[in-house]
Amino acid sequence: MIKGLKQLRAAFGASFLWLVCLIYFTQGFRSFAWTAVSYQLKDILKLSPSASQFVFSVAFFPWSIKPLYGIVSDCIPIGGRKRVPYLILATILSFVPWLILGLNAYLRNSTWHLTIFLTVQNLGSAMADVVIDAMIAEAVRFEKASFAGDLQSMSWSAMAFGGICGSLFGGYALTNVEIATIFLLFTVLPAVQLLSCGLVKENPPRTYDEKDRSNGKHMMNGNTSLIDEDSFTVKKQSKSTSRRKKSRKSGKKMDVASDKSRPFQGGDPVFLKWLRSLKNAIYGLYQAFQQPVIWRPMAWFFLAHVTVPNLSTVMFYYQTDFLKLEASFLGTSRVVGWVGLMIGTFIYNRFFKTMNLRKILLFAHVGLALLTTLDMILVSRINVSFGISDKVMVLSGSALADAINQLKFMPFLILSGQLCPPGIEGTLFALFMSINNLGSTLGSFVGAGLASFLNIHSGFFDNLLLGIAIQVVCIFVPVALLFLIPKDATGISA
Repeated sequence: MIKGLKQLRAAFGASFLWLVCLIYFTQGFRSFAWTAVSYQLKDILKLSPSASQFVFSVAFFPWSIKPLYGIVSDCIPIGGRKRVPYLILATILSFVPWLILGLNAYLRNSTWHLTIFLTVQNLGSAMADVVIDAMIAEAVRFEKASFAGDLQSMSWSAMAFGGICGSLFGGYALTNVEIATIFLLFTVLPAVQLLSCGLVKENPPRTYDEKDRSNGKHMMNGNTSLIDEDSFTVKKQSKSTSRRKKSRKSGKKMDVASDKSRPFQGGDPVFLKWLRSLKNAIYGLYQAFQQPVIWRPMAWFFLAHVTVPNLSTVMFYYQTDFLKLEASFLGTSRVVGWVGLMIGTFIYNRFFKTMNLRKILLFAHVGLALLTTLDMILVSRINVSFGISDKVMVLSGSALADAINQLKFMPFLILSGQLCPPGIEGTLFALFMSINNLGSTLGSFVGAGLASFLNIHSGFFDNLLLGIAIQVVCIFVPVALLFLIPKDATGISA
């Protein structure tokens, strides 16, 4: 392990590795502050479960538009640089809201003000996530490609470690310090991240005339797009050649494609270059999603979230108000969840990655349905009749839920990588992730609506069992839509 870290340091530099680990650790450690947000909404603002879930859904919406950040940073440099300035901006957006909420009680205790600041904070976190992923992709290009797996493993390990620490310390902090203090304590990480941005040097993008002289042609055919030539290298391949020949059959299409892919001229105004880059990026995404092999599986993963109401916030209220579980214990349950996530990753790589993708997703949803029945047992108090404590039920449910959800998420990651056409991998992959996040957000809205319809609120959980039963039925809806997944696709990357 130490030898591997030394190799990564020699390849990428200590400052870059530090920044990657810090950002991913911060992403995981966010549970430290967001656990406090849950209690702020429930105990201080006295919001109902459906209202709290609505606030979370709105606040996390910026994660659903991640491609926008990638396209803007790719196409519009700031001061001649495309990554570090946007990373600084993202860090400021992550830092300032927590600082203001920690210092100003009025804004912290106002539902709408709190929602706005939490949304801005998520905007910064999502933007930082996109930018650091782009920096990693650029860092491992060409001769450093052999380190791609090691760098990704290191970043995911940092995030998992951050999640475990955030969950442990978050539960402990809630029982010993004020919520405002927790918000202020969390600002330490974004502050360190802001200072660390100055440690990483970024080479300014070369002019297009220079690229022409060094790399030759830099045009792309009508089926892909020129998003960023500092991030992607266009290779002449027989597939792209055949696509160009095919596109020439239609004069109208050729006019559109040639306009989209026309190289920038040295005398073009900067604004015109930015505008054309944005048009190229949007056109490439439009072309990609015209292919059924891309939009059909993405539609399935989107619908798999939307059709299943998310009742996680309702269950949080039930566990704290009715079961009287302490914040420290709930923090421990989240740690168990992170462990379950890692176990799910191991199980997938060991047993499922060669299995047919439809079967994997079928097993995952059947497992989720069975697991959700544990919540029904908990709410109906059947576990007490058999002498099983509520804490055992919550811990086991948390671990199994994250493990099974990871079995479902891993195929999504791999299939997304397989579907991305050459030239727009980064932006299209970010779009796939955003579709998944948007589906999750809408699923939370559906869950909030269901809780409101059933009149489930703090102190009244009589209809919660019915709500969970509806959730179990809805889990099988995506199973009927598995025909959208490619029939021969497996869980291993091609």
